[in-house]
Amino acid sequence: MEKILIIFGTRPEAIKMAPLVNKLSKFYKISVCVSAQHRQMLDQVLEIFNIKPDFDLDIMSDNQDLFDISSILLSKFKSVLTDVAPDLVLVHGDTTTSMIASLASYYLQIPVGHVEAGLRTHDIFSPYPEELNRQITSRIAKYHFAPSKIAKNNLIKENIPEDNIFVTGNTVIDAVKMITKKSSEFNFSKSFLEKVPKKIFDHEDSKIILVTGHRRENFGIGFENICFALKEIASNFPEVIIVYPVHLNPNVLKPVKNILKNVPNIFLVEPLDYISFIKLLEMSYIVLTDSGGVQEEAPSLGKPLFIMRSVTERPEVIDCGNAMLVGTESSSIIGNVSLVLENQDIYRKMSQANSPYGEGDASDKITKIIREV
Repeated sequence: MEKILIIFGTRPEAIKMAPLVNKLSKFYKISVCVSAQHRQMLDQVLEIFNIKPDFDLDIMSDNQDLFDISSILLSKFKSVLTDVAPDLVLVHGDTTTSMIASLASYYLQIPVGHVEAGLRTHDIFSPYPEELNRQITSRIAKYHFAPSKIAKNNLIKENIPEDNIFVTGNTVIDAVKMITKKSSEFNFSKSFLEKVPKKIFDHEDSKIILVTGHRRENFGIGFENICFALKEIASNFPEVIIVYPVHLNPNVLKPVKNILKNVPNIFLVEPLDYISFIKLLEMSYIVLTDSGGVQEEAPSLGKPLFIMRSVTERPEVIDCGNAMLVGTESSSIIGNVSLVLENQDIYRKMSQANSPYGEGDASDKITKIIREV
């Protein structure tokens, strides 16, 4: 094996694949292809990790849907794969980019390695379309790099050969460790500092609730419920500071701004670059999210986590005691968050730093496995 093509397209994928790009480049000729499903947010991560793509497909345009993205990618990946002729293609997780890249590789009979393999909710519409994307990728991939034993067992139940499954931990922990070393010397942007109160830097008195949300299945009533819950929490606990970097999708922006814009202790800010986000995560008291990656990052930093989804493909974070699955019903979010804000014993139990996804050496393990196979 000499040539490896690494394909990703979103900010979370870039964060999780960047440590692996750096490790593998010491041993192989690495080509990086980005679809740019997340253009601006992707570019920020590439700059942080000093990665310059060999192929930038720049596929996004206004009002695209999954049909548009999938058809465009399939054609473009054919050209890239034919040009590079890699011995192995590496994809990540559950995006449309990963699924279509795997399919294109299959058509050309190129082996695929799947990083963060085996996550499952067993409901193809939650999360949508991610759950089906990763299931299809698993059917195509030859090598499966699972972040946990639970993920490995999911694959075994689907008749994936056990010899092709490797428990490696999650590369996001590698990335978090890299970034936390930089974050102490990093300053927030001027625009962020202008929107938040100065007392958030008073670690003795401030209790920051960090909120993220962007899941497609929460669009509509789900996001409205989340916003009403945040408004109620802000009213019941005026001493807390709720900071919400708002996703740019109009389906998120509209309800968030309509419901939360005039709440005095809720601060709506623009999406943060990754170093800023990790720095804010380190400063936070608790975290509310519907994101996948935050479910991995928050426990590694000892942050109590409330997952605003009906189901999670990361049950490890609940099993280790750092997280609660609270759904999107306002009463559930308010009740559980209030309980942890009011009860120090529960807070202390949830704030023990746990990393069910390894110690930050997943990229080393994956690299070692690839060299051996």
